[in-house]
Amino acid sequence: MNKKIKGKVKKEQRETIVIPAGIEAKIEDNELVFKKENNEVRRKLDVMIKASLEGNNLTLSTNKSRRMEKRKLGTLRSHISNIFEGFNQGYEYELEICHIHFPITVTYDKTKKEFAVKNLLGERSPRIVKAYMPEKVEVEIKAPIIKIKSFDLEVAGQNAANLEKIAKIRNRDRNKFQDGIFITKKPGKHFL
Repeated sequence: MNKKIKGKVKKEQRETIVIPAGIEAKIEDNELVFKKENNEVRRKLDVMIKASLEGNNLTLSTNKSRRMEKRKLGTLRSHISNIFEGFNQGYEYELEICHIHFPITVTYDKTKKEFAVKNLLGERSPRIVKAYMPEKVEVEIKAPIIKIKSFDLEVAGQNAANLEKIAKIRNRDRNKFQDGIFITKKPGKHFL
C-alpha cells in the first residue's frame, strides 16, 4: 500500500528590495513603474506575485513557496536589479558588419524609426526592420561597428537581435557566405 507523505510547506515567500536614491517607484494596475528623470520602465506583475511599497522598500510576496513561485520571484528580482543598473550605467550592444562579397551599408533613419541594410549579397532592395521602442534607443553607426545604447536592457537587446536577424543569410553555404551583421559585445560578454 502506497502512502503519500506530506511534508511541511512554507505558506509564504517574501523578498524585500531596497530602491536606490533618485529612482521613483509605484504600483499601477498590477504593474511596477520605475522612473528616473525622463526615463521610465514598466514591468507587469505575474498573477502569483503581490507587491507593496513602503517608503523606499519594495516587498514582493507569494502565497505559496513552491518551486514555480520561487522561480518567478527570482526572475522578477533580477529584472528589477537590471532596471536599476540600466538607470545608473545604461546598456550597450556592439555589432559588427562583416562582408566578403559585396560591401554592406547600414543606415538608421530617426524619422521613420527603422534600420536599412543595403547591398547584402548584392541585393537590389534594402532589408528594412523597424526599431523596437525607438524613443528609448540611441544608435551610433561608424562602419563596420554599430553601437546600440539604452537604459532598458530588453530594448537594447531586442534591437540588436532584430538587426542581426534581418541580415541573416539563408539557403547558402555559411562557410563561403559569411556576410552579415553579428553581435560582438553585449553587457557582461565579449565574443571576440
